[in-house]
Amino acid sequence: MNTFIDRSERLVFKHRNSLFAIFALITIFLCYQATQLKLDAGFTKNIPLNHEYMQTYIQYKDNFGGANNILVSVCDTDSDIFNQAFFDTLKGVHDQLFFINGVNRSLVVSLFSPSTRFTEIVEGGFSGGPVIPADFDSSNPAALDLVKKNIGKAGIVGRQVASDFSCAMVTAQLLDIDPESGLPLDTLMIAEELEAQLRSEFESNGISIHIIGFAKMIGDVANGAKDVLIFFAIAIGITAVMVFFFCRSVTLTFLPIVCSFIAVIWQLGLLTLFGFGMDPMSILVPFLVFAIGVSHGVQMINAVGKRAAQGMSVKAASQRAFNSLLLPGGIALLSDTIGFMTLMVIDIGIIRELAITASMGVAVIILTNLLLLPILMSYIRLSEKNKRHYLEKSHGGEFWKFIAGFAGKKYAPAIVIATSILFILGYVQSQQLKIGDLHAGAPALHGDSRYNQDTFLITDRYEITVDYISVIVEATPEACTSHSVMSAIDDFQWRMQNVPGVQSAISLASVAKKVNAGYNEGNPKWHVLPRNQSTMVQAVSRVPTSSGLLNGDCSAMPIILFMEDHKAETINTIVDAVKALRDEYSSEDLAFRLASGPVGVMAATNEAVKSSQIPMLFYVFGAVILLCLLSFRSLRATLAVVIPLYVVSILAQALMTFLDIGLTVSTLPVIALGVGIGVDYGIYILSTMNTKLKQGLGVQQAYYEALKERGSAVLFTGITLAIGVSTWVFSSLKFQVDMGILLTFMFLVNMLGAIIVLPAIARLLWYKKSPGK
Repeated sequence: MNTFIDRSERLVFKHRNSLFAIFALITIFLCYQATQLKLDAGFTKNIPLNHEYMQTYIQYKDNFGGANNILVSVCDTDSDIFNQAFFDTLKGVHDQLFFINGVNRSLVVSLFSPSTRFTEIVEGGFSGGPVIPADFDSSNPAALDLVKKNIGKAGIVGRQVASDFSCAMVTAQLLDIDPESGLPLDTLMIAEELEAQLRSEFESNGISIHIIGFAKMIGDVANGAKDVLIFFAIAIGITAVMVFFFCRSVTLTFLPIVCSFIAVIWQLGLLTLFGFGMDPMSILVPFLVFAIGVSHGVQMINAVGKRAAQGMSVKAASQRAFNSLLLPGGIALLSDTIGFMTLMVIDIGIIRELAITASMGVAVIILTNLLLLPILMSYIRLSEKNKRHYLEKSHGGEFWKFIAGFAGKKYAPAIVIATSILFILGYVQSQQLKIGDLHAGAPALHGDSRYNQDTFLITDRYEITVDYISVIVEATPEACTSHSVMSAIDDFQWRMQNVPGVQSAISLASVAKKVNAGYNEGNPKWHVLPRNQSTMVQAVSRVPTSSGLLNGDCSAMPIILFMEDHKAETINTIVDAVKALRDEYSSEDLAFRLASGPVGVMAATNEAVKSSQIPMLFYVFGAVILLCLLSFRSLRATLAVVIPLYVVSILAQALMTFLDIGLTVSTLPVIALGVGIGVDYGIYILSTMNTKLKQGLGVQQAYYEALKERGSAVLFTGITLAIGVSTWVFSSLKFQVDMGILLTFMFLVNMLGAIIVLPAIARLLWYKKSPGK
């Protein structure tokens, strides 16, 4: 390895002019590619397509609709809906939504839809028609009064009309493929059109428009994600100031920041080159790449400055810095890359894209900050003032002597005991970590966001919400004419309606009972499932397949459970109840399958996240352990690096329980990102320390020498990274706030673990070496 590094050093600096030109050309090309990068959001990327529930969802999506819905509630802010202005607006919203590209026009439903019908019992049997007749005149009070009566007959109060008659709903489902282009549907464009063509067009002083659904939510996230550019600029500014105070040189401040920024350009350019877009949920990754680049860049300028201060020329100092940092820096960045790639084990498209984006960005840092940066530094000159600054730093001081005491016999055992206690407490607390969203509304957005306020209004005024889960009942063809099958569905529905968290439910069986009562003058005694097959056929025949309650041959019938919210606890309670009941009701010819609907998607995602949590940590730490073993060729050195990392990851999970943050698609990658970046501190410290130990120095003295060479850079990068991500607490995106808090914690505590806990563990592992040797 040493021979390879020496040859690489000679080759790189012999051809540094050519390499500089190559880097410049690649940067220009990838910069152009980066300008072509587009935000790319898609519904299917956010769900585990291979999960059992999603297989059910995909199988029956065409029959019963998907989960990519749009709900538009049109509300009268002054009185009730029965006035001309309201109905004119509702008709305009219905027509406008109908013609938005990407909307499944056959599934646009409102009071104006021909499929919205009422049925009443009359002397001759049944009578009915559309809720809004073809000759409806909204300016005629009698027509409005007729519609009001028809709404009551249709039984749609609480579903299509608010319970207090203040709002009416227009619902639609989105296609997966754009019918005009044949490409995957542009979700962000749909969100923009919903805002421009519905809210901006129809909202007025007396009418308010409220829009929810995945497309609208992801559009609001994308708009909030634009704030990341502001935070990115703030982070660059903070980092530049911190680097200047660290090195006291404008040139040395400029170079690592430029190289890190080039790494971001390369990352974005490569994404475009390989056909990827940037998902709004992954837009934070370029900042992390920049932060990691600065972290390694500071190590490089620190190494060059100290060697130049000792009398070397800047070029010679750059060569020696390249030589000494190529292995530890390369191992650290390779650990980061492989750590991020372990996220690929999670069967969710958005996390896999994040893994590709992050690992690609960190991989290019190996070139920009370990290769390009020392080449650039070999061209500069350091003033005598800068050399004196680094000379003072290289001598150490009382602070480093105090810190080195953590590796001494006096403090090391106490530190290890305190760390063990923290680990035990953190582990116990981390067992309370919940999988999924812990708050109502869209978890990616703050509770006071327009989207979540719209969600709360719709939830409050209607009996049904977008939070529903469908249990698909599979049976033999024409099973809906069988009393035993329909009775099982009815019993299943009744028992699920009594499960905490279920607001209401509907199925073919519950509708058939109403129809049967209707055929018998509405007598409540006949509100039952008929045992006679002919009578059952009569009751079921009144329910069309367009209702979404049965498929063409009646071999599949959903039980739709409308939920109070989609909190993790609510979902778990209902899913567990379904699993318990399906075992009781299932037979050879009857199966109750989870799940479809928006909450079915959430349940599948939560289970995918839960099943991936432990394997992800196993792969992340497995990669770190393997690379540390290859680098240090020492089990003791590997344990000294990995143990503090694992303790911090457990403490981060415990912190999530205190902050009421659930483990979701957004927060799951944070643990891997934190471990991947945190390992850098330990590798840089221990690489020097391990060399000194092999030279015969005692643990405390070896640690002191490592601190003199690398300690200031480790402290600086930990604090700088933490300050940079801490600004995320001001973001308009809730998930960015959560990630900012967790990453700030992990950056700081991992740095403290490398400075305090690592040497204490090393002192116990190398117990035979006395402090004086």
